[in-house]
Amino acid sequence: MRTFPCLAFLFIVCAASAQDATFNGARSLVDQHQYAQALEVLAPMEAAHSGDAQFHYLIGRAALGAGDAEKARAALARSLELNPDSPDAHLALGRAYYALDQYALARDQFEIALRFDGLPPDLLSQVQIYDEAARQSLEEGRSTTAFGYAELGVGVYRVNSTRSTAIFGDGGSDAFYNLRASGGFNHSFENGYAIDGTLDYRHRIYDDSDTRDDRDLRWSIAGSNSFGDNNLALGLRGRVSYRGNGDYRNDVSGFTSYTRNLNTDNQLTLGLDVRRRRYPEGPLRDRSRTTATASVGWSTSLAGGAGSFSLTAHGGRNYATSRPDGESNVFGATASFDYTFNDSLDGFLFVWWERDSFNTDAVHFHPDALDQAVVLRREDNLYEGGAGLIWTFAPKWSLRPELLYIRDQSNSVTFNYSSTEAWINVRRAF
Repeated sequence: MRTFPCLAFLFIVCAASAQDATFNGARSLVDQHQYAQALEVLAPMEAAHSGDAQFHYLIGRAALGAGDAEKARAALARSLELNPDSPDAHLALGRAYYALDQYALARDQFEIALRFDGLPPDLLSQVQIYDEAARQSLEEGRSTTAFGYAELGVGVYRVNSTRSTAIFGDGGSDAFYNLRASGGFNHSFENGYAIDGTLDYRHRIYDDSDTRDDRDLRWSIAGSNSFGDNNLALGLRGRVSYRGNGDYRNDVSGFTSYTRNLNTDNQLTLGLDVRRRRYPEGPLRDRSRTTATASVGWSTSLAGGAGSFSLTAHGGRNYATSRPDGESNVFGATASFDYTFNDSLDGFLFVWWERDSFNTDAVHFHPDALDQAVVLRREDNLYEGGAGLIWTFAPKWSLRPELLYIRDQSNSVTFNYSSTEAWINVRRAF
């Protein structure tokens, strides 16, 4: 009488063991990039593993490798529903969205599991960099992934007419040549922890070398943690700038940033940055200051993920300064729009505004007459607007025309400024 239950129990144990062996075999097939064979092994087990996050992850990886991006998307989304704390599932889902040309959705997934600071401004380049890093991580098993690129270009810089140029001169235009080399890395640890760093060198050479000589070296290093649909980062970034005539500027800041995917289409970002800007010597030394800024941003995907729109507000204070106008409160906003026409053509637009309200009364020249002076508190409205087009004309090669407009409007005539810049760069990715 007791023999039958024992045999039934033994049968169940053997069946479970056989199923586990089959499951592990399918995992090995995925690791060996034999995706079609893995799908054949996993398909009969789907009903029995409907609540298993790892099973759906393997189905998604296998489907993605076999070229069925839609099946991969559905399986990986289900895997994250069951286990949202899987960085690999976020990376794989990002790759599935990328394969479906849903670039904004792909970026949102990549940014939960993978961080690169200082990426290019356009959506297409960002997602291409992230996708390659995700491929290195998932298919090659690398814990350290990296990107890099170099650019060369030519452009024109023009100082537009303002009240300041009417009084003090310094207008006109000049041609320039661009050089840029940039790269970064991300190293992943267990449990969603990672460290990332970037290095970015920019040099602009003007035809009239007496006008300006712009050189920037920018760097960043940060640690981050991915948990659920969230990423929290803490780090340092800096910048050493040379503007000719012996004028240097050094920036070092500590920052923290928080990213959360609210749903498939919407992402929330929060940031805090405390930066010290120092002019070591020369006529600009009094402009040294510390700036504390907080920001909140929202981005949403458009056109099924082919485009994105983002809006960010920021506010803070400039303090610890020797400027005659004193300290200042700042607040502003940035709006940007990006649309990927196809896998080789992308366009973007952005506008940025900031208002600086200073706290010290000072004597300034009257805006309309040099022989009159008034006591006032300086107030600045700063504007920037830009647009760009990115055309990938060959693997890893792109042509990038861009336009930038700057307008600084102040009730102190000395600080009124406007310029227009247009350039075209050729980029080679590595």
